Amino acid sequence: MDLTEKKMEQTIASLQEKLITIRAGRANPAMLNGIMVSYYGTPTPIQSVANITVPEAKQLFIKPYDRSTLKDIERAINEANIGITPTNNGEIIILTVPDLTEDRRRDYVKQANGEEAKVALRNIRQDANNQIKKEEYPEDEEKLYLEEIQELITKYNKIVDEEIKKKEEELMQV
Repeated sequence: MDLTEKKMEQTIASLQEKLITIRAGRANPAMLNGIMVSYYGTPTPIQSVANITVPEAKQLFIKPYDRSTLKDIERAINEANIGITPTNNGEIIILTVPDLTEDRRRDYVKQANGEEAKVALRNIRQDANNQIKKEEYPEDEEKLYLEEIQELITKYNKIVDEEIKKKEEELMQV
């Protein structure tokens, strides 16, 4: 039972990580998660080669630890296609987050669905139910365990819905 709940918690954490990367018109260093910079020929996360700061609500400053990597960082951001054009001033790279249009906001809301998380939760429930049936518990005990699993899935589905609703409100906020 504990393992099942732990897997469900990991699914929620994964959803939250995914939602952070969907931008809402505000600068957030997490927008750059997953961008790999070619650092001396080795793909390296951008956070490992530069300091990322948010001086204003709509700007990100990326200051490389090694100035020779400035062009590589700029190239990696362009290739990541995050919808923001970097500005290189020779010292730092500045990303200015543009205001989102209504259509763009709706596109992001569509991206922010929790369907993958709900499918993962259903799969976890199915595995747990199969495990309970395999154990050959007495009928009443088995029924009790299956009900507990159902309560867990209901609880975690509500959490998914709340996370999605929060993100949608954030995205649609002008």
